[in-house]
Amino acid sequence: MADTSKKITLDQLHVLLVEPSSTQQRIITNHLNGFGVMAIDRVTNGSQALSSLDPDAHDLIISAMHLQDMTGTELVQNMRMDQTLSDIPFMLISSETDFRYLEPIRQAGVIAILPKPYEIEQLRRALYSTVYYLDPNSLDTQDIAAEDLNVLVVDDSFTARNHIKRVLANMGIERISEAKNGKEAVTMIAEHFYDLIVTDYNMPEMDGKQLVEYIRSHSNQTTIPILMVSSESDESRLAAVQQAGISAICDKPFETETVRELLQKILA
Repeated sequence: MADTSKKITLDQLHVLLVEPSSTQQRIITNHLNGFGVMAIDRVTNGSQALSSLDPDAHDLIISAMHLQDMTGTELVQNMRMDQTLSDIPFMLISSETDFRYLEPIRQAGVIAILPKPYEIEQLRRALYSTVYYLDPNSLDTQDIAAEDLNVLVVDDSFTARNHIKRVLANMGIERISEAKNGKEAVTMIAEHFYDLIVTDYNMPEMDGKQLVEYIRSHSNQTTIPILMVSSESDESRLAAVQQAGISAICDKPFETETVRELLQKILA
């Protein structure tokens, strides 16, 4: 993976492109070249991708959903289960809209999900999101030291928690605790004080909305900032969560810079 001791630029990115169509390979490669991304390795299936991936070289994997030997969902899940590959950013480019395929991708912690065909601006934002994910610039807030922040991440997905923790750690946040659901979070909140809670919406035992309502009404930390990161698309349910008292909400998958900006706003 690229050296993160200095600021990363697009022309330094090394991409592994997993695309069975030679036409799509050429189109995506040309677009990447247009942004200055020239180091691109190409494979056509998931097995080739897993055997080719080098955590010391590849900064980003871009994949289609439907490959000859597996789906993009299975590819990213295999990556997340391999400790040496789990931190490599993953971007999906696909015309797939089926919830069964896309929801596990969202929960796995990915940089972006782009439609096929995508707009050039969507690719640009996704590439910069990769740069922000890899760039360990500290969180810049007045009168707040990122390394002193005590943050609780609540999500039933192990891979999603790891992705969020990586993003927070890259901002300089060192003290990060985690809970698998709202019920577990309630116990932890009763025993520890936190400066920020980052929570998912859809969880077993106690969902994000119930957790927010408990914190705001019954906990000893009623004013703590709460950032919700969720793939929930029901507008009425999201409106109910906002009314319950979240500080900010962003989509899953989220753009790292968006999270950075939201944290700067709600913590400053």
